[in-house]
Amino acid sequence: MAEAASATSQGFAAGAFAMSPEAAMAQLTAPGAPFEFETIDIRGLPTRVWKNTPPSLRAIIEASAAFGDADCIVFEDERLTYRQHFNAVCALATALVTRFGVRKGDRVAIAMRNYPEWVITFWAATAIGAIATPLNAWMTAEELAYCLNDSGAAVLVADGERIDRLGDRLATLPMRAVIGTRPEKPFGAGIIPWSDVVSLADGASLPAAEIAPDDDATIFYTSGTTGMPKGVLGTHRNICSNQITVGYGKAKSLLLAGESLPDPATAPKKAFLLPVPLFHVTGCHSAMVPTILSGNKLVLMYKWDARRGMELIQREKVNGFTGVPAIAWQIMEHPDFDKYDLSSLEAVSYGGAPAPAELPKLVKKTFPTAGAGNGYGLTETSSVTSQNQGLEYLRKPDSVGMPVPVCEVRVVGPDGADVPPGEIGELWIKGPNVVKGYWNKPEETAKSFSDGWLHSGDLVRIDDEGFIYILDRAKDMVIRGGENIYCTEVESALYSHPGVMDAAVFGLPHRVLGEEVGAVVQLKPGFDVSEQELIAHAAKRLAAFKTPVRIDIRTEPLPRNANGKVLKRDLKAELTR
Repeated sequence: MAEAASATSQGFAAGAFAMSPEAAMAQLTAPGAPFEFETIDIRGLPTRVWKNTPPSLRAIIEASAAFGDADCIVFEDERLTYRQHFNAVCALATALVTRFGVRKGDRVAIAMRNYPEWVITFWAATAIGAIATPLNAWMTAEELAYCLNDSGAAVLVADGERIDRLGDRLATLPMRAVIGTRPEKPFGAGIIPWSDVVSLADGASLPAAEIAPDDDATIFYTSGTTGMPKGVLGTHRNICSNQITVGYGKAKSLLLAGESLPDPATAPKKAFLLPVPLFHVTGCHSAMVPTILSGNKLVLMYKWDARRGMELIQREKVNGFTGVPAIAWQIMEHPDFDKYDLSSLEAVSYGGAPAPAELPKLVKKTFPTAGAGNGYGLTETSSVTSQNQGLEYLRKPDSVGMPVPVCEVRVVGPDGADVPPGEIGELWIKGPNVVKGYWNKPEETAKSFSDGWLHSGDLVRIDDEGFIYILDRAKDMVIRGGENIYCTEVESALYSHPGVMDAAVFGLPHRVLGEEVGAVVQLKPGFDVSEQELIAHAAKRLAAFKTPVRIDIRTEPLPRNANGKVLKRDLKAELTR
């Protein structure tokens, strides 16, 4: 078993870091340090936890009131201060309890785009001990209705587009109330307008609630690439642990670069752009919640658009953003890039999809004052499990980094035994970020969780310094004539061509071999590359059986789901019609 992580001195090159990764971790996690950890019992299992984790989301939102008149949320031309945001949270929380009878453990569903109302509803629900249940705004009416029924939602808060999409189905769903906002047309009977429930006026307070760290807090539905979505049941400890994890990665990166840690009491406030959906753990757990915790400004985007993103970075003096690697690419390769002042950027981070090894160097070259960051996590790990930032990322750009100190990892073979270092197996994860399981699905939970360990379904190897390398999803691996082919290896070979911006690799059916390798790539603006040129480029870097036999070349972005993942199944269907 590979325990959570400590880099060996073998990986420390004199002069590369201001201190070794070992020394940085030791300083940050020492007794009394901000990232000290300890081992406690959680559901009968000894689990390593951050000692300074906030006890609940309620504690975070209560503390946020102290930020007063500082900007909290910016959406287009709308602004909410922390005072206004807290007042709105209190008003909605009170209405949920007194008007709609919501009690601890009840589910409050949220179905909308990235609006301020999404954020307010999330905090109001979790502050009273209800379970916030965000739904993917891209879902069909059938999928939305399924999730509302499956979760047993007591109240739905939705925007006009989602209410219109659900249509007559709303009358068949067993909810006590539907609160509507941002109508595209007047709401019909039975829909309670947001303005009738929520006020920004001073004087409100949160209803009383007793919330323990391991009480249920969230149900996030997975994207459901096969069948209907599964509800991932997370606790207050799960999501609050991720807040300390996010801070740990930033602090470690500063120490390795020889910079001092900022004093939270005197550090200047920052602005954070959110280009990804709030209904995914990246947007919620690793962007929205830490922004509110720190009293920083959250700049929401209705949907991602590179030009609009640059406009907001310039207008709001944005210091950082996170998303999938394609977002960073689309900004840096945009034909109007030079028209915008993006000098405020300090951090460009991403995850959720393979990132080309050249990307961190390009980020550093494009934004000299900004650092690049990559990471790995799942909905089931409440976002971050491992991080690779700053100098470490530049040294190992094809890795998703080391597991954070409170996460233990194993690499497990098909026989259930740990494989030796450097060999390939399935990544198993244990820590305070690993969720309880799947809502109302005991059989699915039993398949994916055992004795506190999450079976991630991702095939990885871990090097002798503890850095994780994601090779493929076990179910997405291409098997050609009995030979295993990891899609990320082929994608990396394609990314190494100077004209390739994005790439997706998958198996194409073959009558004799079972599968052959196919790919779809998006070219950077100004490049004209043929299929044969790309195949030849890949053939110089890959064994013959791994080289794509077909590459579809495009100039438009590859299709992605709401979480930013390339829809390989759709691309494969297009190429095999």
